[in-house]
Amino acid sequence: MYIVRDILNCKPGKVRALVDKFKKVSAVMQRSGVAPPRILTDAGGGPFWTLVLEFEAETIDGYAAMENKVMGDAEIGAIMAGYHDLVESGRREFYKVEG
Repeated sequence: MYIVRDILNCKPGKVRALVDKFKKVSAVMQRSGVAPPRILTDAGGGPFWTLVLEFEAETIDGYAAMENKVMGDAEIGAIMAGYHDLVESGRREFYKVEG
């Protein structure tokens, strides 16, 4: 089992708009039988306006297949239009669950 985290640093004041987009994406994912991510926002510490999407996957290849399915969905593409206007930077982390 793996935990995959997409960590997005939003532009000032833009995290709520991105949360709203990902909530809509999560609903589409759920309807299509794909487990949606947990959506987390910073509660303190640094940097401000951070959003984290946390996914669980049995394998990294399984995660990649899910991502390809989601990224190819036209409805999700429409929801995510303008996404880059909300984000300054980001990164992805992969963790193997050991216990």
